[in-house]
Amino acid sequence: MPIETTPVITLENHLLYSKHLKREVKVDCYLPTNTTDPTDLNLLLINDGQDLVTMKFEHILENLYSQDEIAPLLCVGLHCSADRRNEYGTSMILDYKGRGTKSMQYSKFVLEELLPFIRKTYVICSFKEKSFAGFSMGGLSAMDIVWNNPKEFTKCGAFSGSFWWRDKDQHDKDFNEDTDRIMHRQVREGVYNPWLKFFFEVGTQDETADRNNNGIIDAIDDTVSLIEELKNKGYKENAISYLELKDGKHDVPTWGRAFPDFLKWGWGK
Repeated sequence: MPIETTPVITLENHLLYSKHLKREVKVDCYLPTNTTDPTDLNLLLINDGQDLVTMKFEHILENLYSQDEIAPLLCVGLHCSADRRNEYGTSMILDYKGRGTKSMQYSKFVLEELLPFIRKTYVICSFKEKSFAGFSMGGLSAMDIVWNNPKEFTKCGAFSGSFWWRDKDQHDKDFNEDTDRIMHRQVREGVYNPWLKFFFEVGTQDETADRNNNGIIDAIDDTVSLIEELKNKGYKENAISYLELKDGKHDVPTWGRAFPDFLKWGWGK
């Protein structure tokens, strides 16, 4: 368990074997060093933890803590596996290519193995609140897990979320984006839980694809449509934040630029 400590952040690296995934999961824990009361801590799980390393996430946290802009937050980055598209899909529905076969196991890993490991390792019986975030497919996975486990989580953050995820090929004659996008349908058919809040980031250069030829790239279309589904379900403006970066791309530097906004939105003082 290598440990790196700065005046503001303690970074600990763990290897956690998952019986559900049948592999070791690399886990990076970013713990604020000035926390005196563990019960005051919030927990944020983040898919694609390797991207946090690339964006030097500890520096983002150091800047926010040094300026006293966010509340104490234990951030846990989960490194993805080579089988990312099977682990990071939607847990109850496969996509049209049959991908997402390990998504249910990944969800069980988070709930039944990771959370107990974090509580035991840091001797924290209960967090103030728990949230989940991710990038691209990791954002889809975070949204899926939060939506289907509302008693565990309060917030979700999706950066360039893969909300195109669908169970019918877009080239099929009967493809209907209103009914065939899986996450949209889950929200439409799901239950309203008033405590949930959602943060979405998309860049105008996230991609070039425009599936319905409306002049708006799919990444923006799919995210805005998901927000509309949430609003139709009952979520108000104050429960949803949408950040559209005019020159944002589908890459780690863009997500690194957006992450401070997410942290201040969710845990700002």
